[in-house]
Amino acid sequence: MKLSRKNLDQRLDRLYDAIVVGGGAGGLSAALYLQRYRLSTLVIEKGRGRSFWMQDMRNYLGLPPTTPGRAILQQGQEHLLSLDGDYLPGFVEDVQDEGDTFAVKVKVGKKDSTYPVFRSKYLVAASGLIDHLPQLDDMQNVYDYAGYNLHVCMICDGYEIGDTKCGLFVNTEAAINTAFVLNWFTPYITVFTQGLCEVGKEMREKLQAHGYPLVETPIRRFLGHDHHMTGVLLEDDSTVELENGLVAMGSHFFNQYLKGLDLEWKGGNLVTDSMCRTSHPRVFALGDLKEGVNQVSIAVADGTLAATAIWRDIRRASPPRLWEENLKQTTHS
Repeated sequence: MKLSRKNLDQRLDRLYDAIVVGGGAGGLSAALYLQRYRLSTLVIEKGRGRSFWMQDMRNYLGLPPTTPGRAILQQGQEHLLSLDGDYLPGFVEDVQDEGDTFAVKVKVGKKDSTYPVFRSKYLVAASGLIDHLPQLDDMQNVYDYAGYNLHVCMICDGYEIGDTKCGLFVNTEAAINTAFVLNWFTPYITVFTQGLCEVGKEMREKLQAHGYPLVETPIRRFLGHDHHMTGVLLEDDSTVELENGLVAMGSHFFNQYLKGLDLEWKGGNLVTDSMCRTSHPRVFALGDLKEGVNQVSIAVADGTLAATAIWRDIRRASPPRLWEENLKQTTHS
């Protein structure tokens, strides 16, 4: 059931087998498998995650390369609802471990918000991350190209960048090292610091040795048309022509709601086993939240693994189902 403030009261007394925090590809994959394992599931999705911004899924097996991420998410939501799973747009603020259950506090609605608490036996953390983008006065100018030919993932989109004039947008000197991996795909790299960091002598010399221009003047706006970025206009009124861009400015994990739980972390990532189980036996982490490569295909597989591990736990702890009629016939005979 699609939940909202109007019908929340129908689910507040329900104990779910699992609550999935995050309705991206990984979270929906977990939820679909959980429902198909005949377990009860609630997906809580804050909206506009990383998958939402993927304009073309050019590296996912079986899909047309022009499939937008939001189409996959919409199809996944509809599939979940068809399996009697529950889906709630909301922001998870806190999770408390009550022993046998988790209490999940959710903010529902941006205005006049309500804060319902749902409970489950298991928790699947699939809330992912969001990439930092260049911050301009007109952010719509950034959104016009982000996810089209202004990329955020070299693994996903290095092929698209191949042998084109590419702008590498960074905010730290360390991020400039991305250029020396990006050059596998193209040597035509211009590095833009946007005036956000100092660049030392050694790095300047390395860039110069590779022939990569370094632009430290802040960006006024991206140039282009029809979601196709063609260059940048700098604050000094000069322009730089580009055919592609890669943003390497870090990212923000959506994991604050997990901080009250006893979990093992490695930096911003959760440490998990081969089935995506964290150091807490009833908490699982998928996709970008766990250690590994940040890819949609991996997040989808993670969802399958986590759901299967939860089903195994619950199945093994449950009594076997018997064919009562046959047993009765055997007893009478």
